[in-house]
Amino acid sequence: MAKSTGTRIFSMAAAVSMLLVAASALANTLQSVKVGQGGGQAQVLTIALSEGLTSTPMHFTTTNPHRIVIDLPGIQNPQGRASETVNTGVIRGYNIAQTADRTRVVVDLTGPATYDLKNEGNRVLVTLRGSDNAPGTAAPAHFDSSPSASSATASVQDVVFRRGKNSESRVEVALSDPGVGVDIKQKGKTIQVDFLNTALPQNLMRRLDVSEFATPAQSIETFTQGTNTRMVVTPKGKWDYFAYQTGKTFILEVTPIDAGDKASGKKRYDGERLSLDFQDVDVRAVLKVIADFTGLNIVAAESVKGSVTVRLKDVPWDQALDIILLTKGLDKRENGNVIWVAPSKEMADKEKERMDAAEIEELQTEIVHLNYMRAPDAYAILTGKSITSVQAGEKVTCSTAAQGVGGRKENTSGSTGNSGAAGTNSMLSKRGTVNFDLKTNSVFIQDTAARIEKMKTLLSEIDVPARQVMIEARIVVADDSFSRSLGARLGFKARVGKGFGISSDANDAFSMASGGLSSTSTTAYNVDLGANTTFSTNNAGIIGLSLIDASNAILGLELEALEADNRGKIISNPRVITQNQQPAVILQGQQVPYVTNHGTSETPTTEFKDALLCLLVDPQVLNNDDIILNVEVQKDAPVALTGGSVRIDTKRLKTQVRVKNGETVVLGGIFEQEQANNTEKIPLLGDIPVLGLLFRNNYKTDAKTELMVFLTPRLLNDAVSLK
Repeated sequence: MAKSTGTRIFSMAAAVSMLLVAASALANTLQSVKVGQGGGQAQVLTIALSEGLTSTPMHFTTTNPHRIVIDLPGIQNPQGRASETVNTGVIRGYNIAQTADRTRVVVDLTGPATYDLKNEGNRVLVTLRGSDNAPGTAAPAHFDSSPSASSATASVQDVVFRRGKNSESRVEVALSDPGVGVDIKQKGKTIQVDFLNTALPQNLMRRLDVSEFATPAQSIETFTQGTNTRMVVTPKGKWDYFAYQTGKTFILEVTPIDAGDKASGKKRYDGERLSLDFQDVDVRAVLKVIADFTGLNIVAAESVKGSVTVRLKDVPWDQALDIILLTKGLDKRENGNVIWVAPSKEMADKEKERMDAAEIEELQTEIVHLNYMRAPDAYAILTGKSITSVQAGEKVTCSTAAQGVGGRKENTSGSTGNSGAAGTNSMLSKRGTVNFDLKTNSVFIQDTAARIEKMKTLLSEIDVPARQVMIEARIVVADDSFSRSLGARLGFKARVGKGFGISSDANDAFSMASGGLSSTSTTAYNVDLGANTTFSTNNAGIIGLSLIDASNAILGLELEALEADNRGKIISNPRVITQNQQPAVILQGQQVPYVTNHGTSETPTTEFKDALLCLLVDPQVLNNDDIILNVEVQKDAPVALTGGSVRIDTKRLKTQVRVKNGETVVLGGIFEQEQANNTEKIPLLGDIPVLGLLFRNNYKTDAKTELMVFLTPRLLNDAVSLK
């Protein structure tokens, strides 16, 4: 019995072995790869198989380096890996590699080339032609025609223009057959697309003006060219284009080249370019081709199924991947060099599951004590609010009215959850809450462990001491004034005595000149053009003399002269220390009273106006230690007027300036100059030569005032005295 069982097992093993040998013998194998000369300047790469293929094998091209890759699914290579150097025409050589499910033939090219691929019995023929393009320019793209398209004339069914969401031009051409051959090339400033052996209906022979859509394309013209249909797209500006086909729809996109694309958020594709031509191929096989091309790991979910027909020419691989995923309703997520591909709905459900898992995680509570940052500010950041709205404190102005310190109006504690009160940029989860206590300057966070850790990391980065700045200002007011005056007073009166006198008193000079009248007597002048003493607090020098001495009368003359030369300089040096982005003010001055009359029936009232020296600064320290200053400087000076009234001369400067640490900047200057050369005279008499000097008064003034403001900010690391 045992012998019989052993015999049966041996017979079964022999049968399985024979089946395996038979299956190996029946498998399609690669016989040879040869390079020969075709018609004209073409070269033909012949791939011989033991059996013919039922469909055109998958193939794609690369541009850096230039290669053609042909995948033969289910084909075995008995010889294993093989390579051969040709160096003939456009073919440099080829390599043959065997994988578990297919054989790959990689043809190395010397430069850009066009090629046609077709099945002929048990052979695959690849006809190559070198490109006549200059180095550095793209070769014309060619979409191969399938046997069904070449045997019967296809047609163009519709031409539609659309504007993309990133201002690109999108031309969609509906074809009657997915295998129509297409040639694309740039000709001058236009893009020329030829649909081979394709008819164009009469109603589609037209020129579309699309210049008003604000895209690179300005016009699209379609017409018949022999047995082909030609479409010419005319763009403007700087642009680039690429073309692809999904099913029966051929798509040409013309994108604007804009240096600000990254800043504006537009997605840019910068992957290595490749060309793909797949007819009803399993989408997982296409993803495997892209994975082999890029060297990335693409993980496809089990629900990724179906076939895809797509033809791409010189398209960045990352854009090609997006086009294929969009065609099949798929989405992707990238993590390092791994790309996960799944249906969009399935991927969204997975992400929702992860979020729901976080919702049931146990909450934890953490107390974070802050050193330099205020708890309300940290609370605002964690809940996504604006710090400026929390820091609405006292407004600093150049005013003598004391407002007190710390004008903030806020509670000493607060709390919020992430439902309603928090901002849209909140770091809390839906179940998380945060509150703060101002007395201990602490925040209390209740959330998941991962969320709490992120918030603690953020707070540790921003809880740093604010930088302090000392701003020193020098306000220089220079005053330079000069005045000169010459006048005469001429009087006639009864003679009282004889004499000659010189006096600094205007009432004594004539008295002495007229014979010693007492200084208390009032002297009447017939002509009084005395020196102008507006610019001097002292009286002018006077010379009195008697011109005619009659028996009972005297004609007296007084000559008055004044010259004043005033030069002064006032230097104010206010200094103030404040923290970064905290306004500060320092002022000194007085309040000047003035009387206001409200009407004849009301009692005048006395009011006070500020006359101040004020320095107001709001510094912002940049990361490179430069300082931006919002600064206001005010310099008031009260001036007494005749009649006991007072005026206030105000000099004020307000500006924003950027200064390096420790440097001095001149913020501005006010320069005023007033010149006057005036004459007062008696008509006719004052115009008499020489003698007219006695009947006119000349005075000349030249006043200059200049204000200069110098500002020096210094960053402080330690406490610094203002001495």
